[in-house]
Amino acid sequence: MVPILMYHQIGEPGPKGTPYRSLTVHPSSFRRQMRWLHRLGYRGLSMRDIMPYVRGERRGRVVGITFDDGYRNVHQNALPVLRELGFTATNYFVVRQLGGGNVWDYEGGVAHSDLMSLEEMRDWAAQGMEVGSHTLNHARLTDLSAEQARAEITGSRLELESLIEAPVTAFCYPYGAENAQARELVRLAGYTNATTTQPGLAHAGDDPFGLPRVMVARSTHILRFLQKCMTQLEEKKRKK
Repeated sequence: MVPILMYHQIGEPGPKGTPYRSLTVHPSSFRRQMRWLHRLGYRGLSMRDIMPYVRGERRGRVVGITFDDGYRNVHQNALPVLRELGFTATNYFVVRQLGGGNVWDYEGGVAHSDLMSLEEMRDWAAQGMEVGSHTLNHARLTDLSAEQARAEITGSRLELESLIEAPVTAFCYPYGAENAQARELVRLAGYTNATTTQPGLAHAGDDPFGLPRVMVARSTHILRFLQKCMTQLEEKKRKK
């Protein structure tokens, strides 16, 4: 049983009432969370590094660390902490918005947030972190035809690999929207794993293209955070 943590932004949360405010974790909170994991003997790992533990091939105190969307504040505020502690992490990038913003959120009244530029994404990879795919356009795959979904899934991998000159094997479904067809398209595109927004711990018997995660929100207190990382507690909740 392996917890895979799900983050979005690491920055200053917006004022009360801001849409999706909960998805922005303050840098000091993130730093505290990572240092406590390190203090307790846990290692934070990217999807590339944690999959042998998910499959049951290796054992140890490990936690997966993932970030959705490729926000610039993750490069600014999370990367130095990860490097300091010797952790690795996966960031899922929206290829067609490199250097842009969270355009998919605008209709919901969410303020603009900068996404990493191509240079920052390359630096993320150069510093030992993993580049994963979040499609070309942050597409809701379940609303697309098979051909459109294939283009978003396969095209994003090919473009990212060309940009970073390295394999891209991790995928994340935008909005958590996925089904059997989407999973099969991800597999056929050459990825080795894909994460969802379904809460829970990853097990050796899980479909590697439908792995659950543990969400970390702005309001997640440090004690609750540590509980989320303790496999027995989360497993009891999942079975209820």
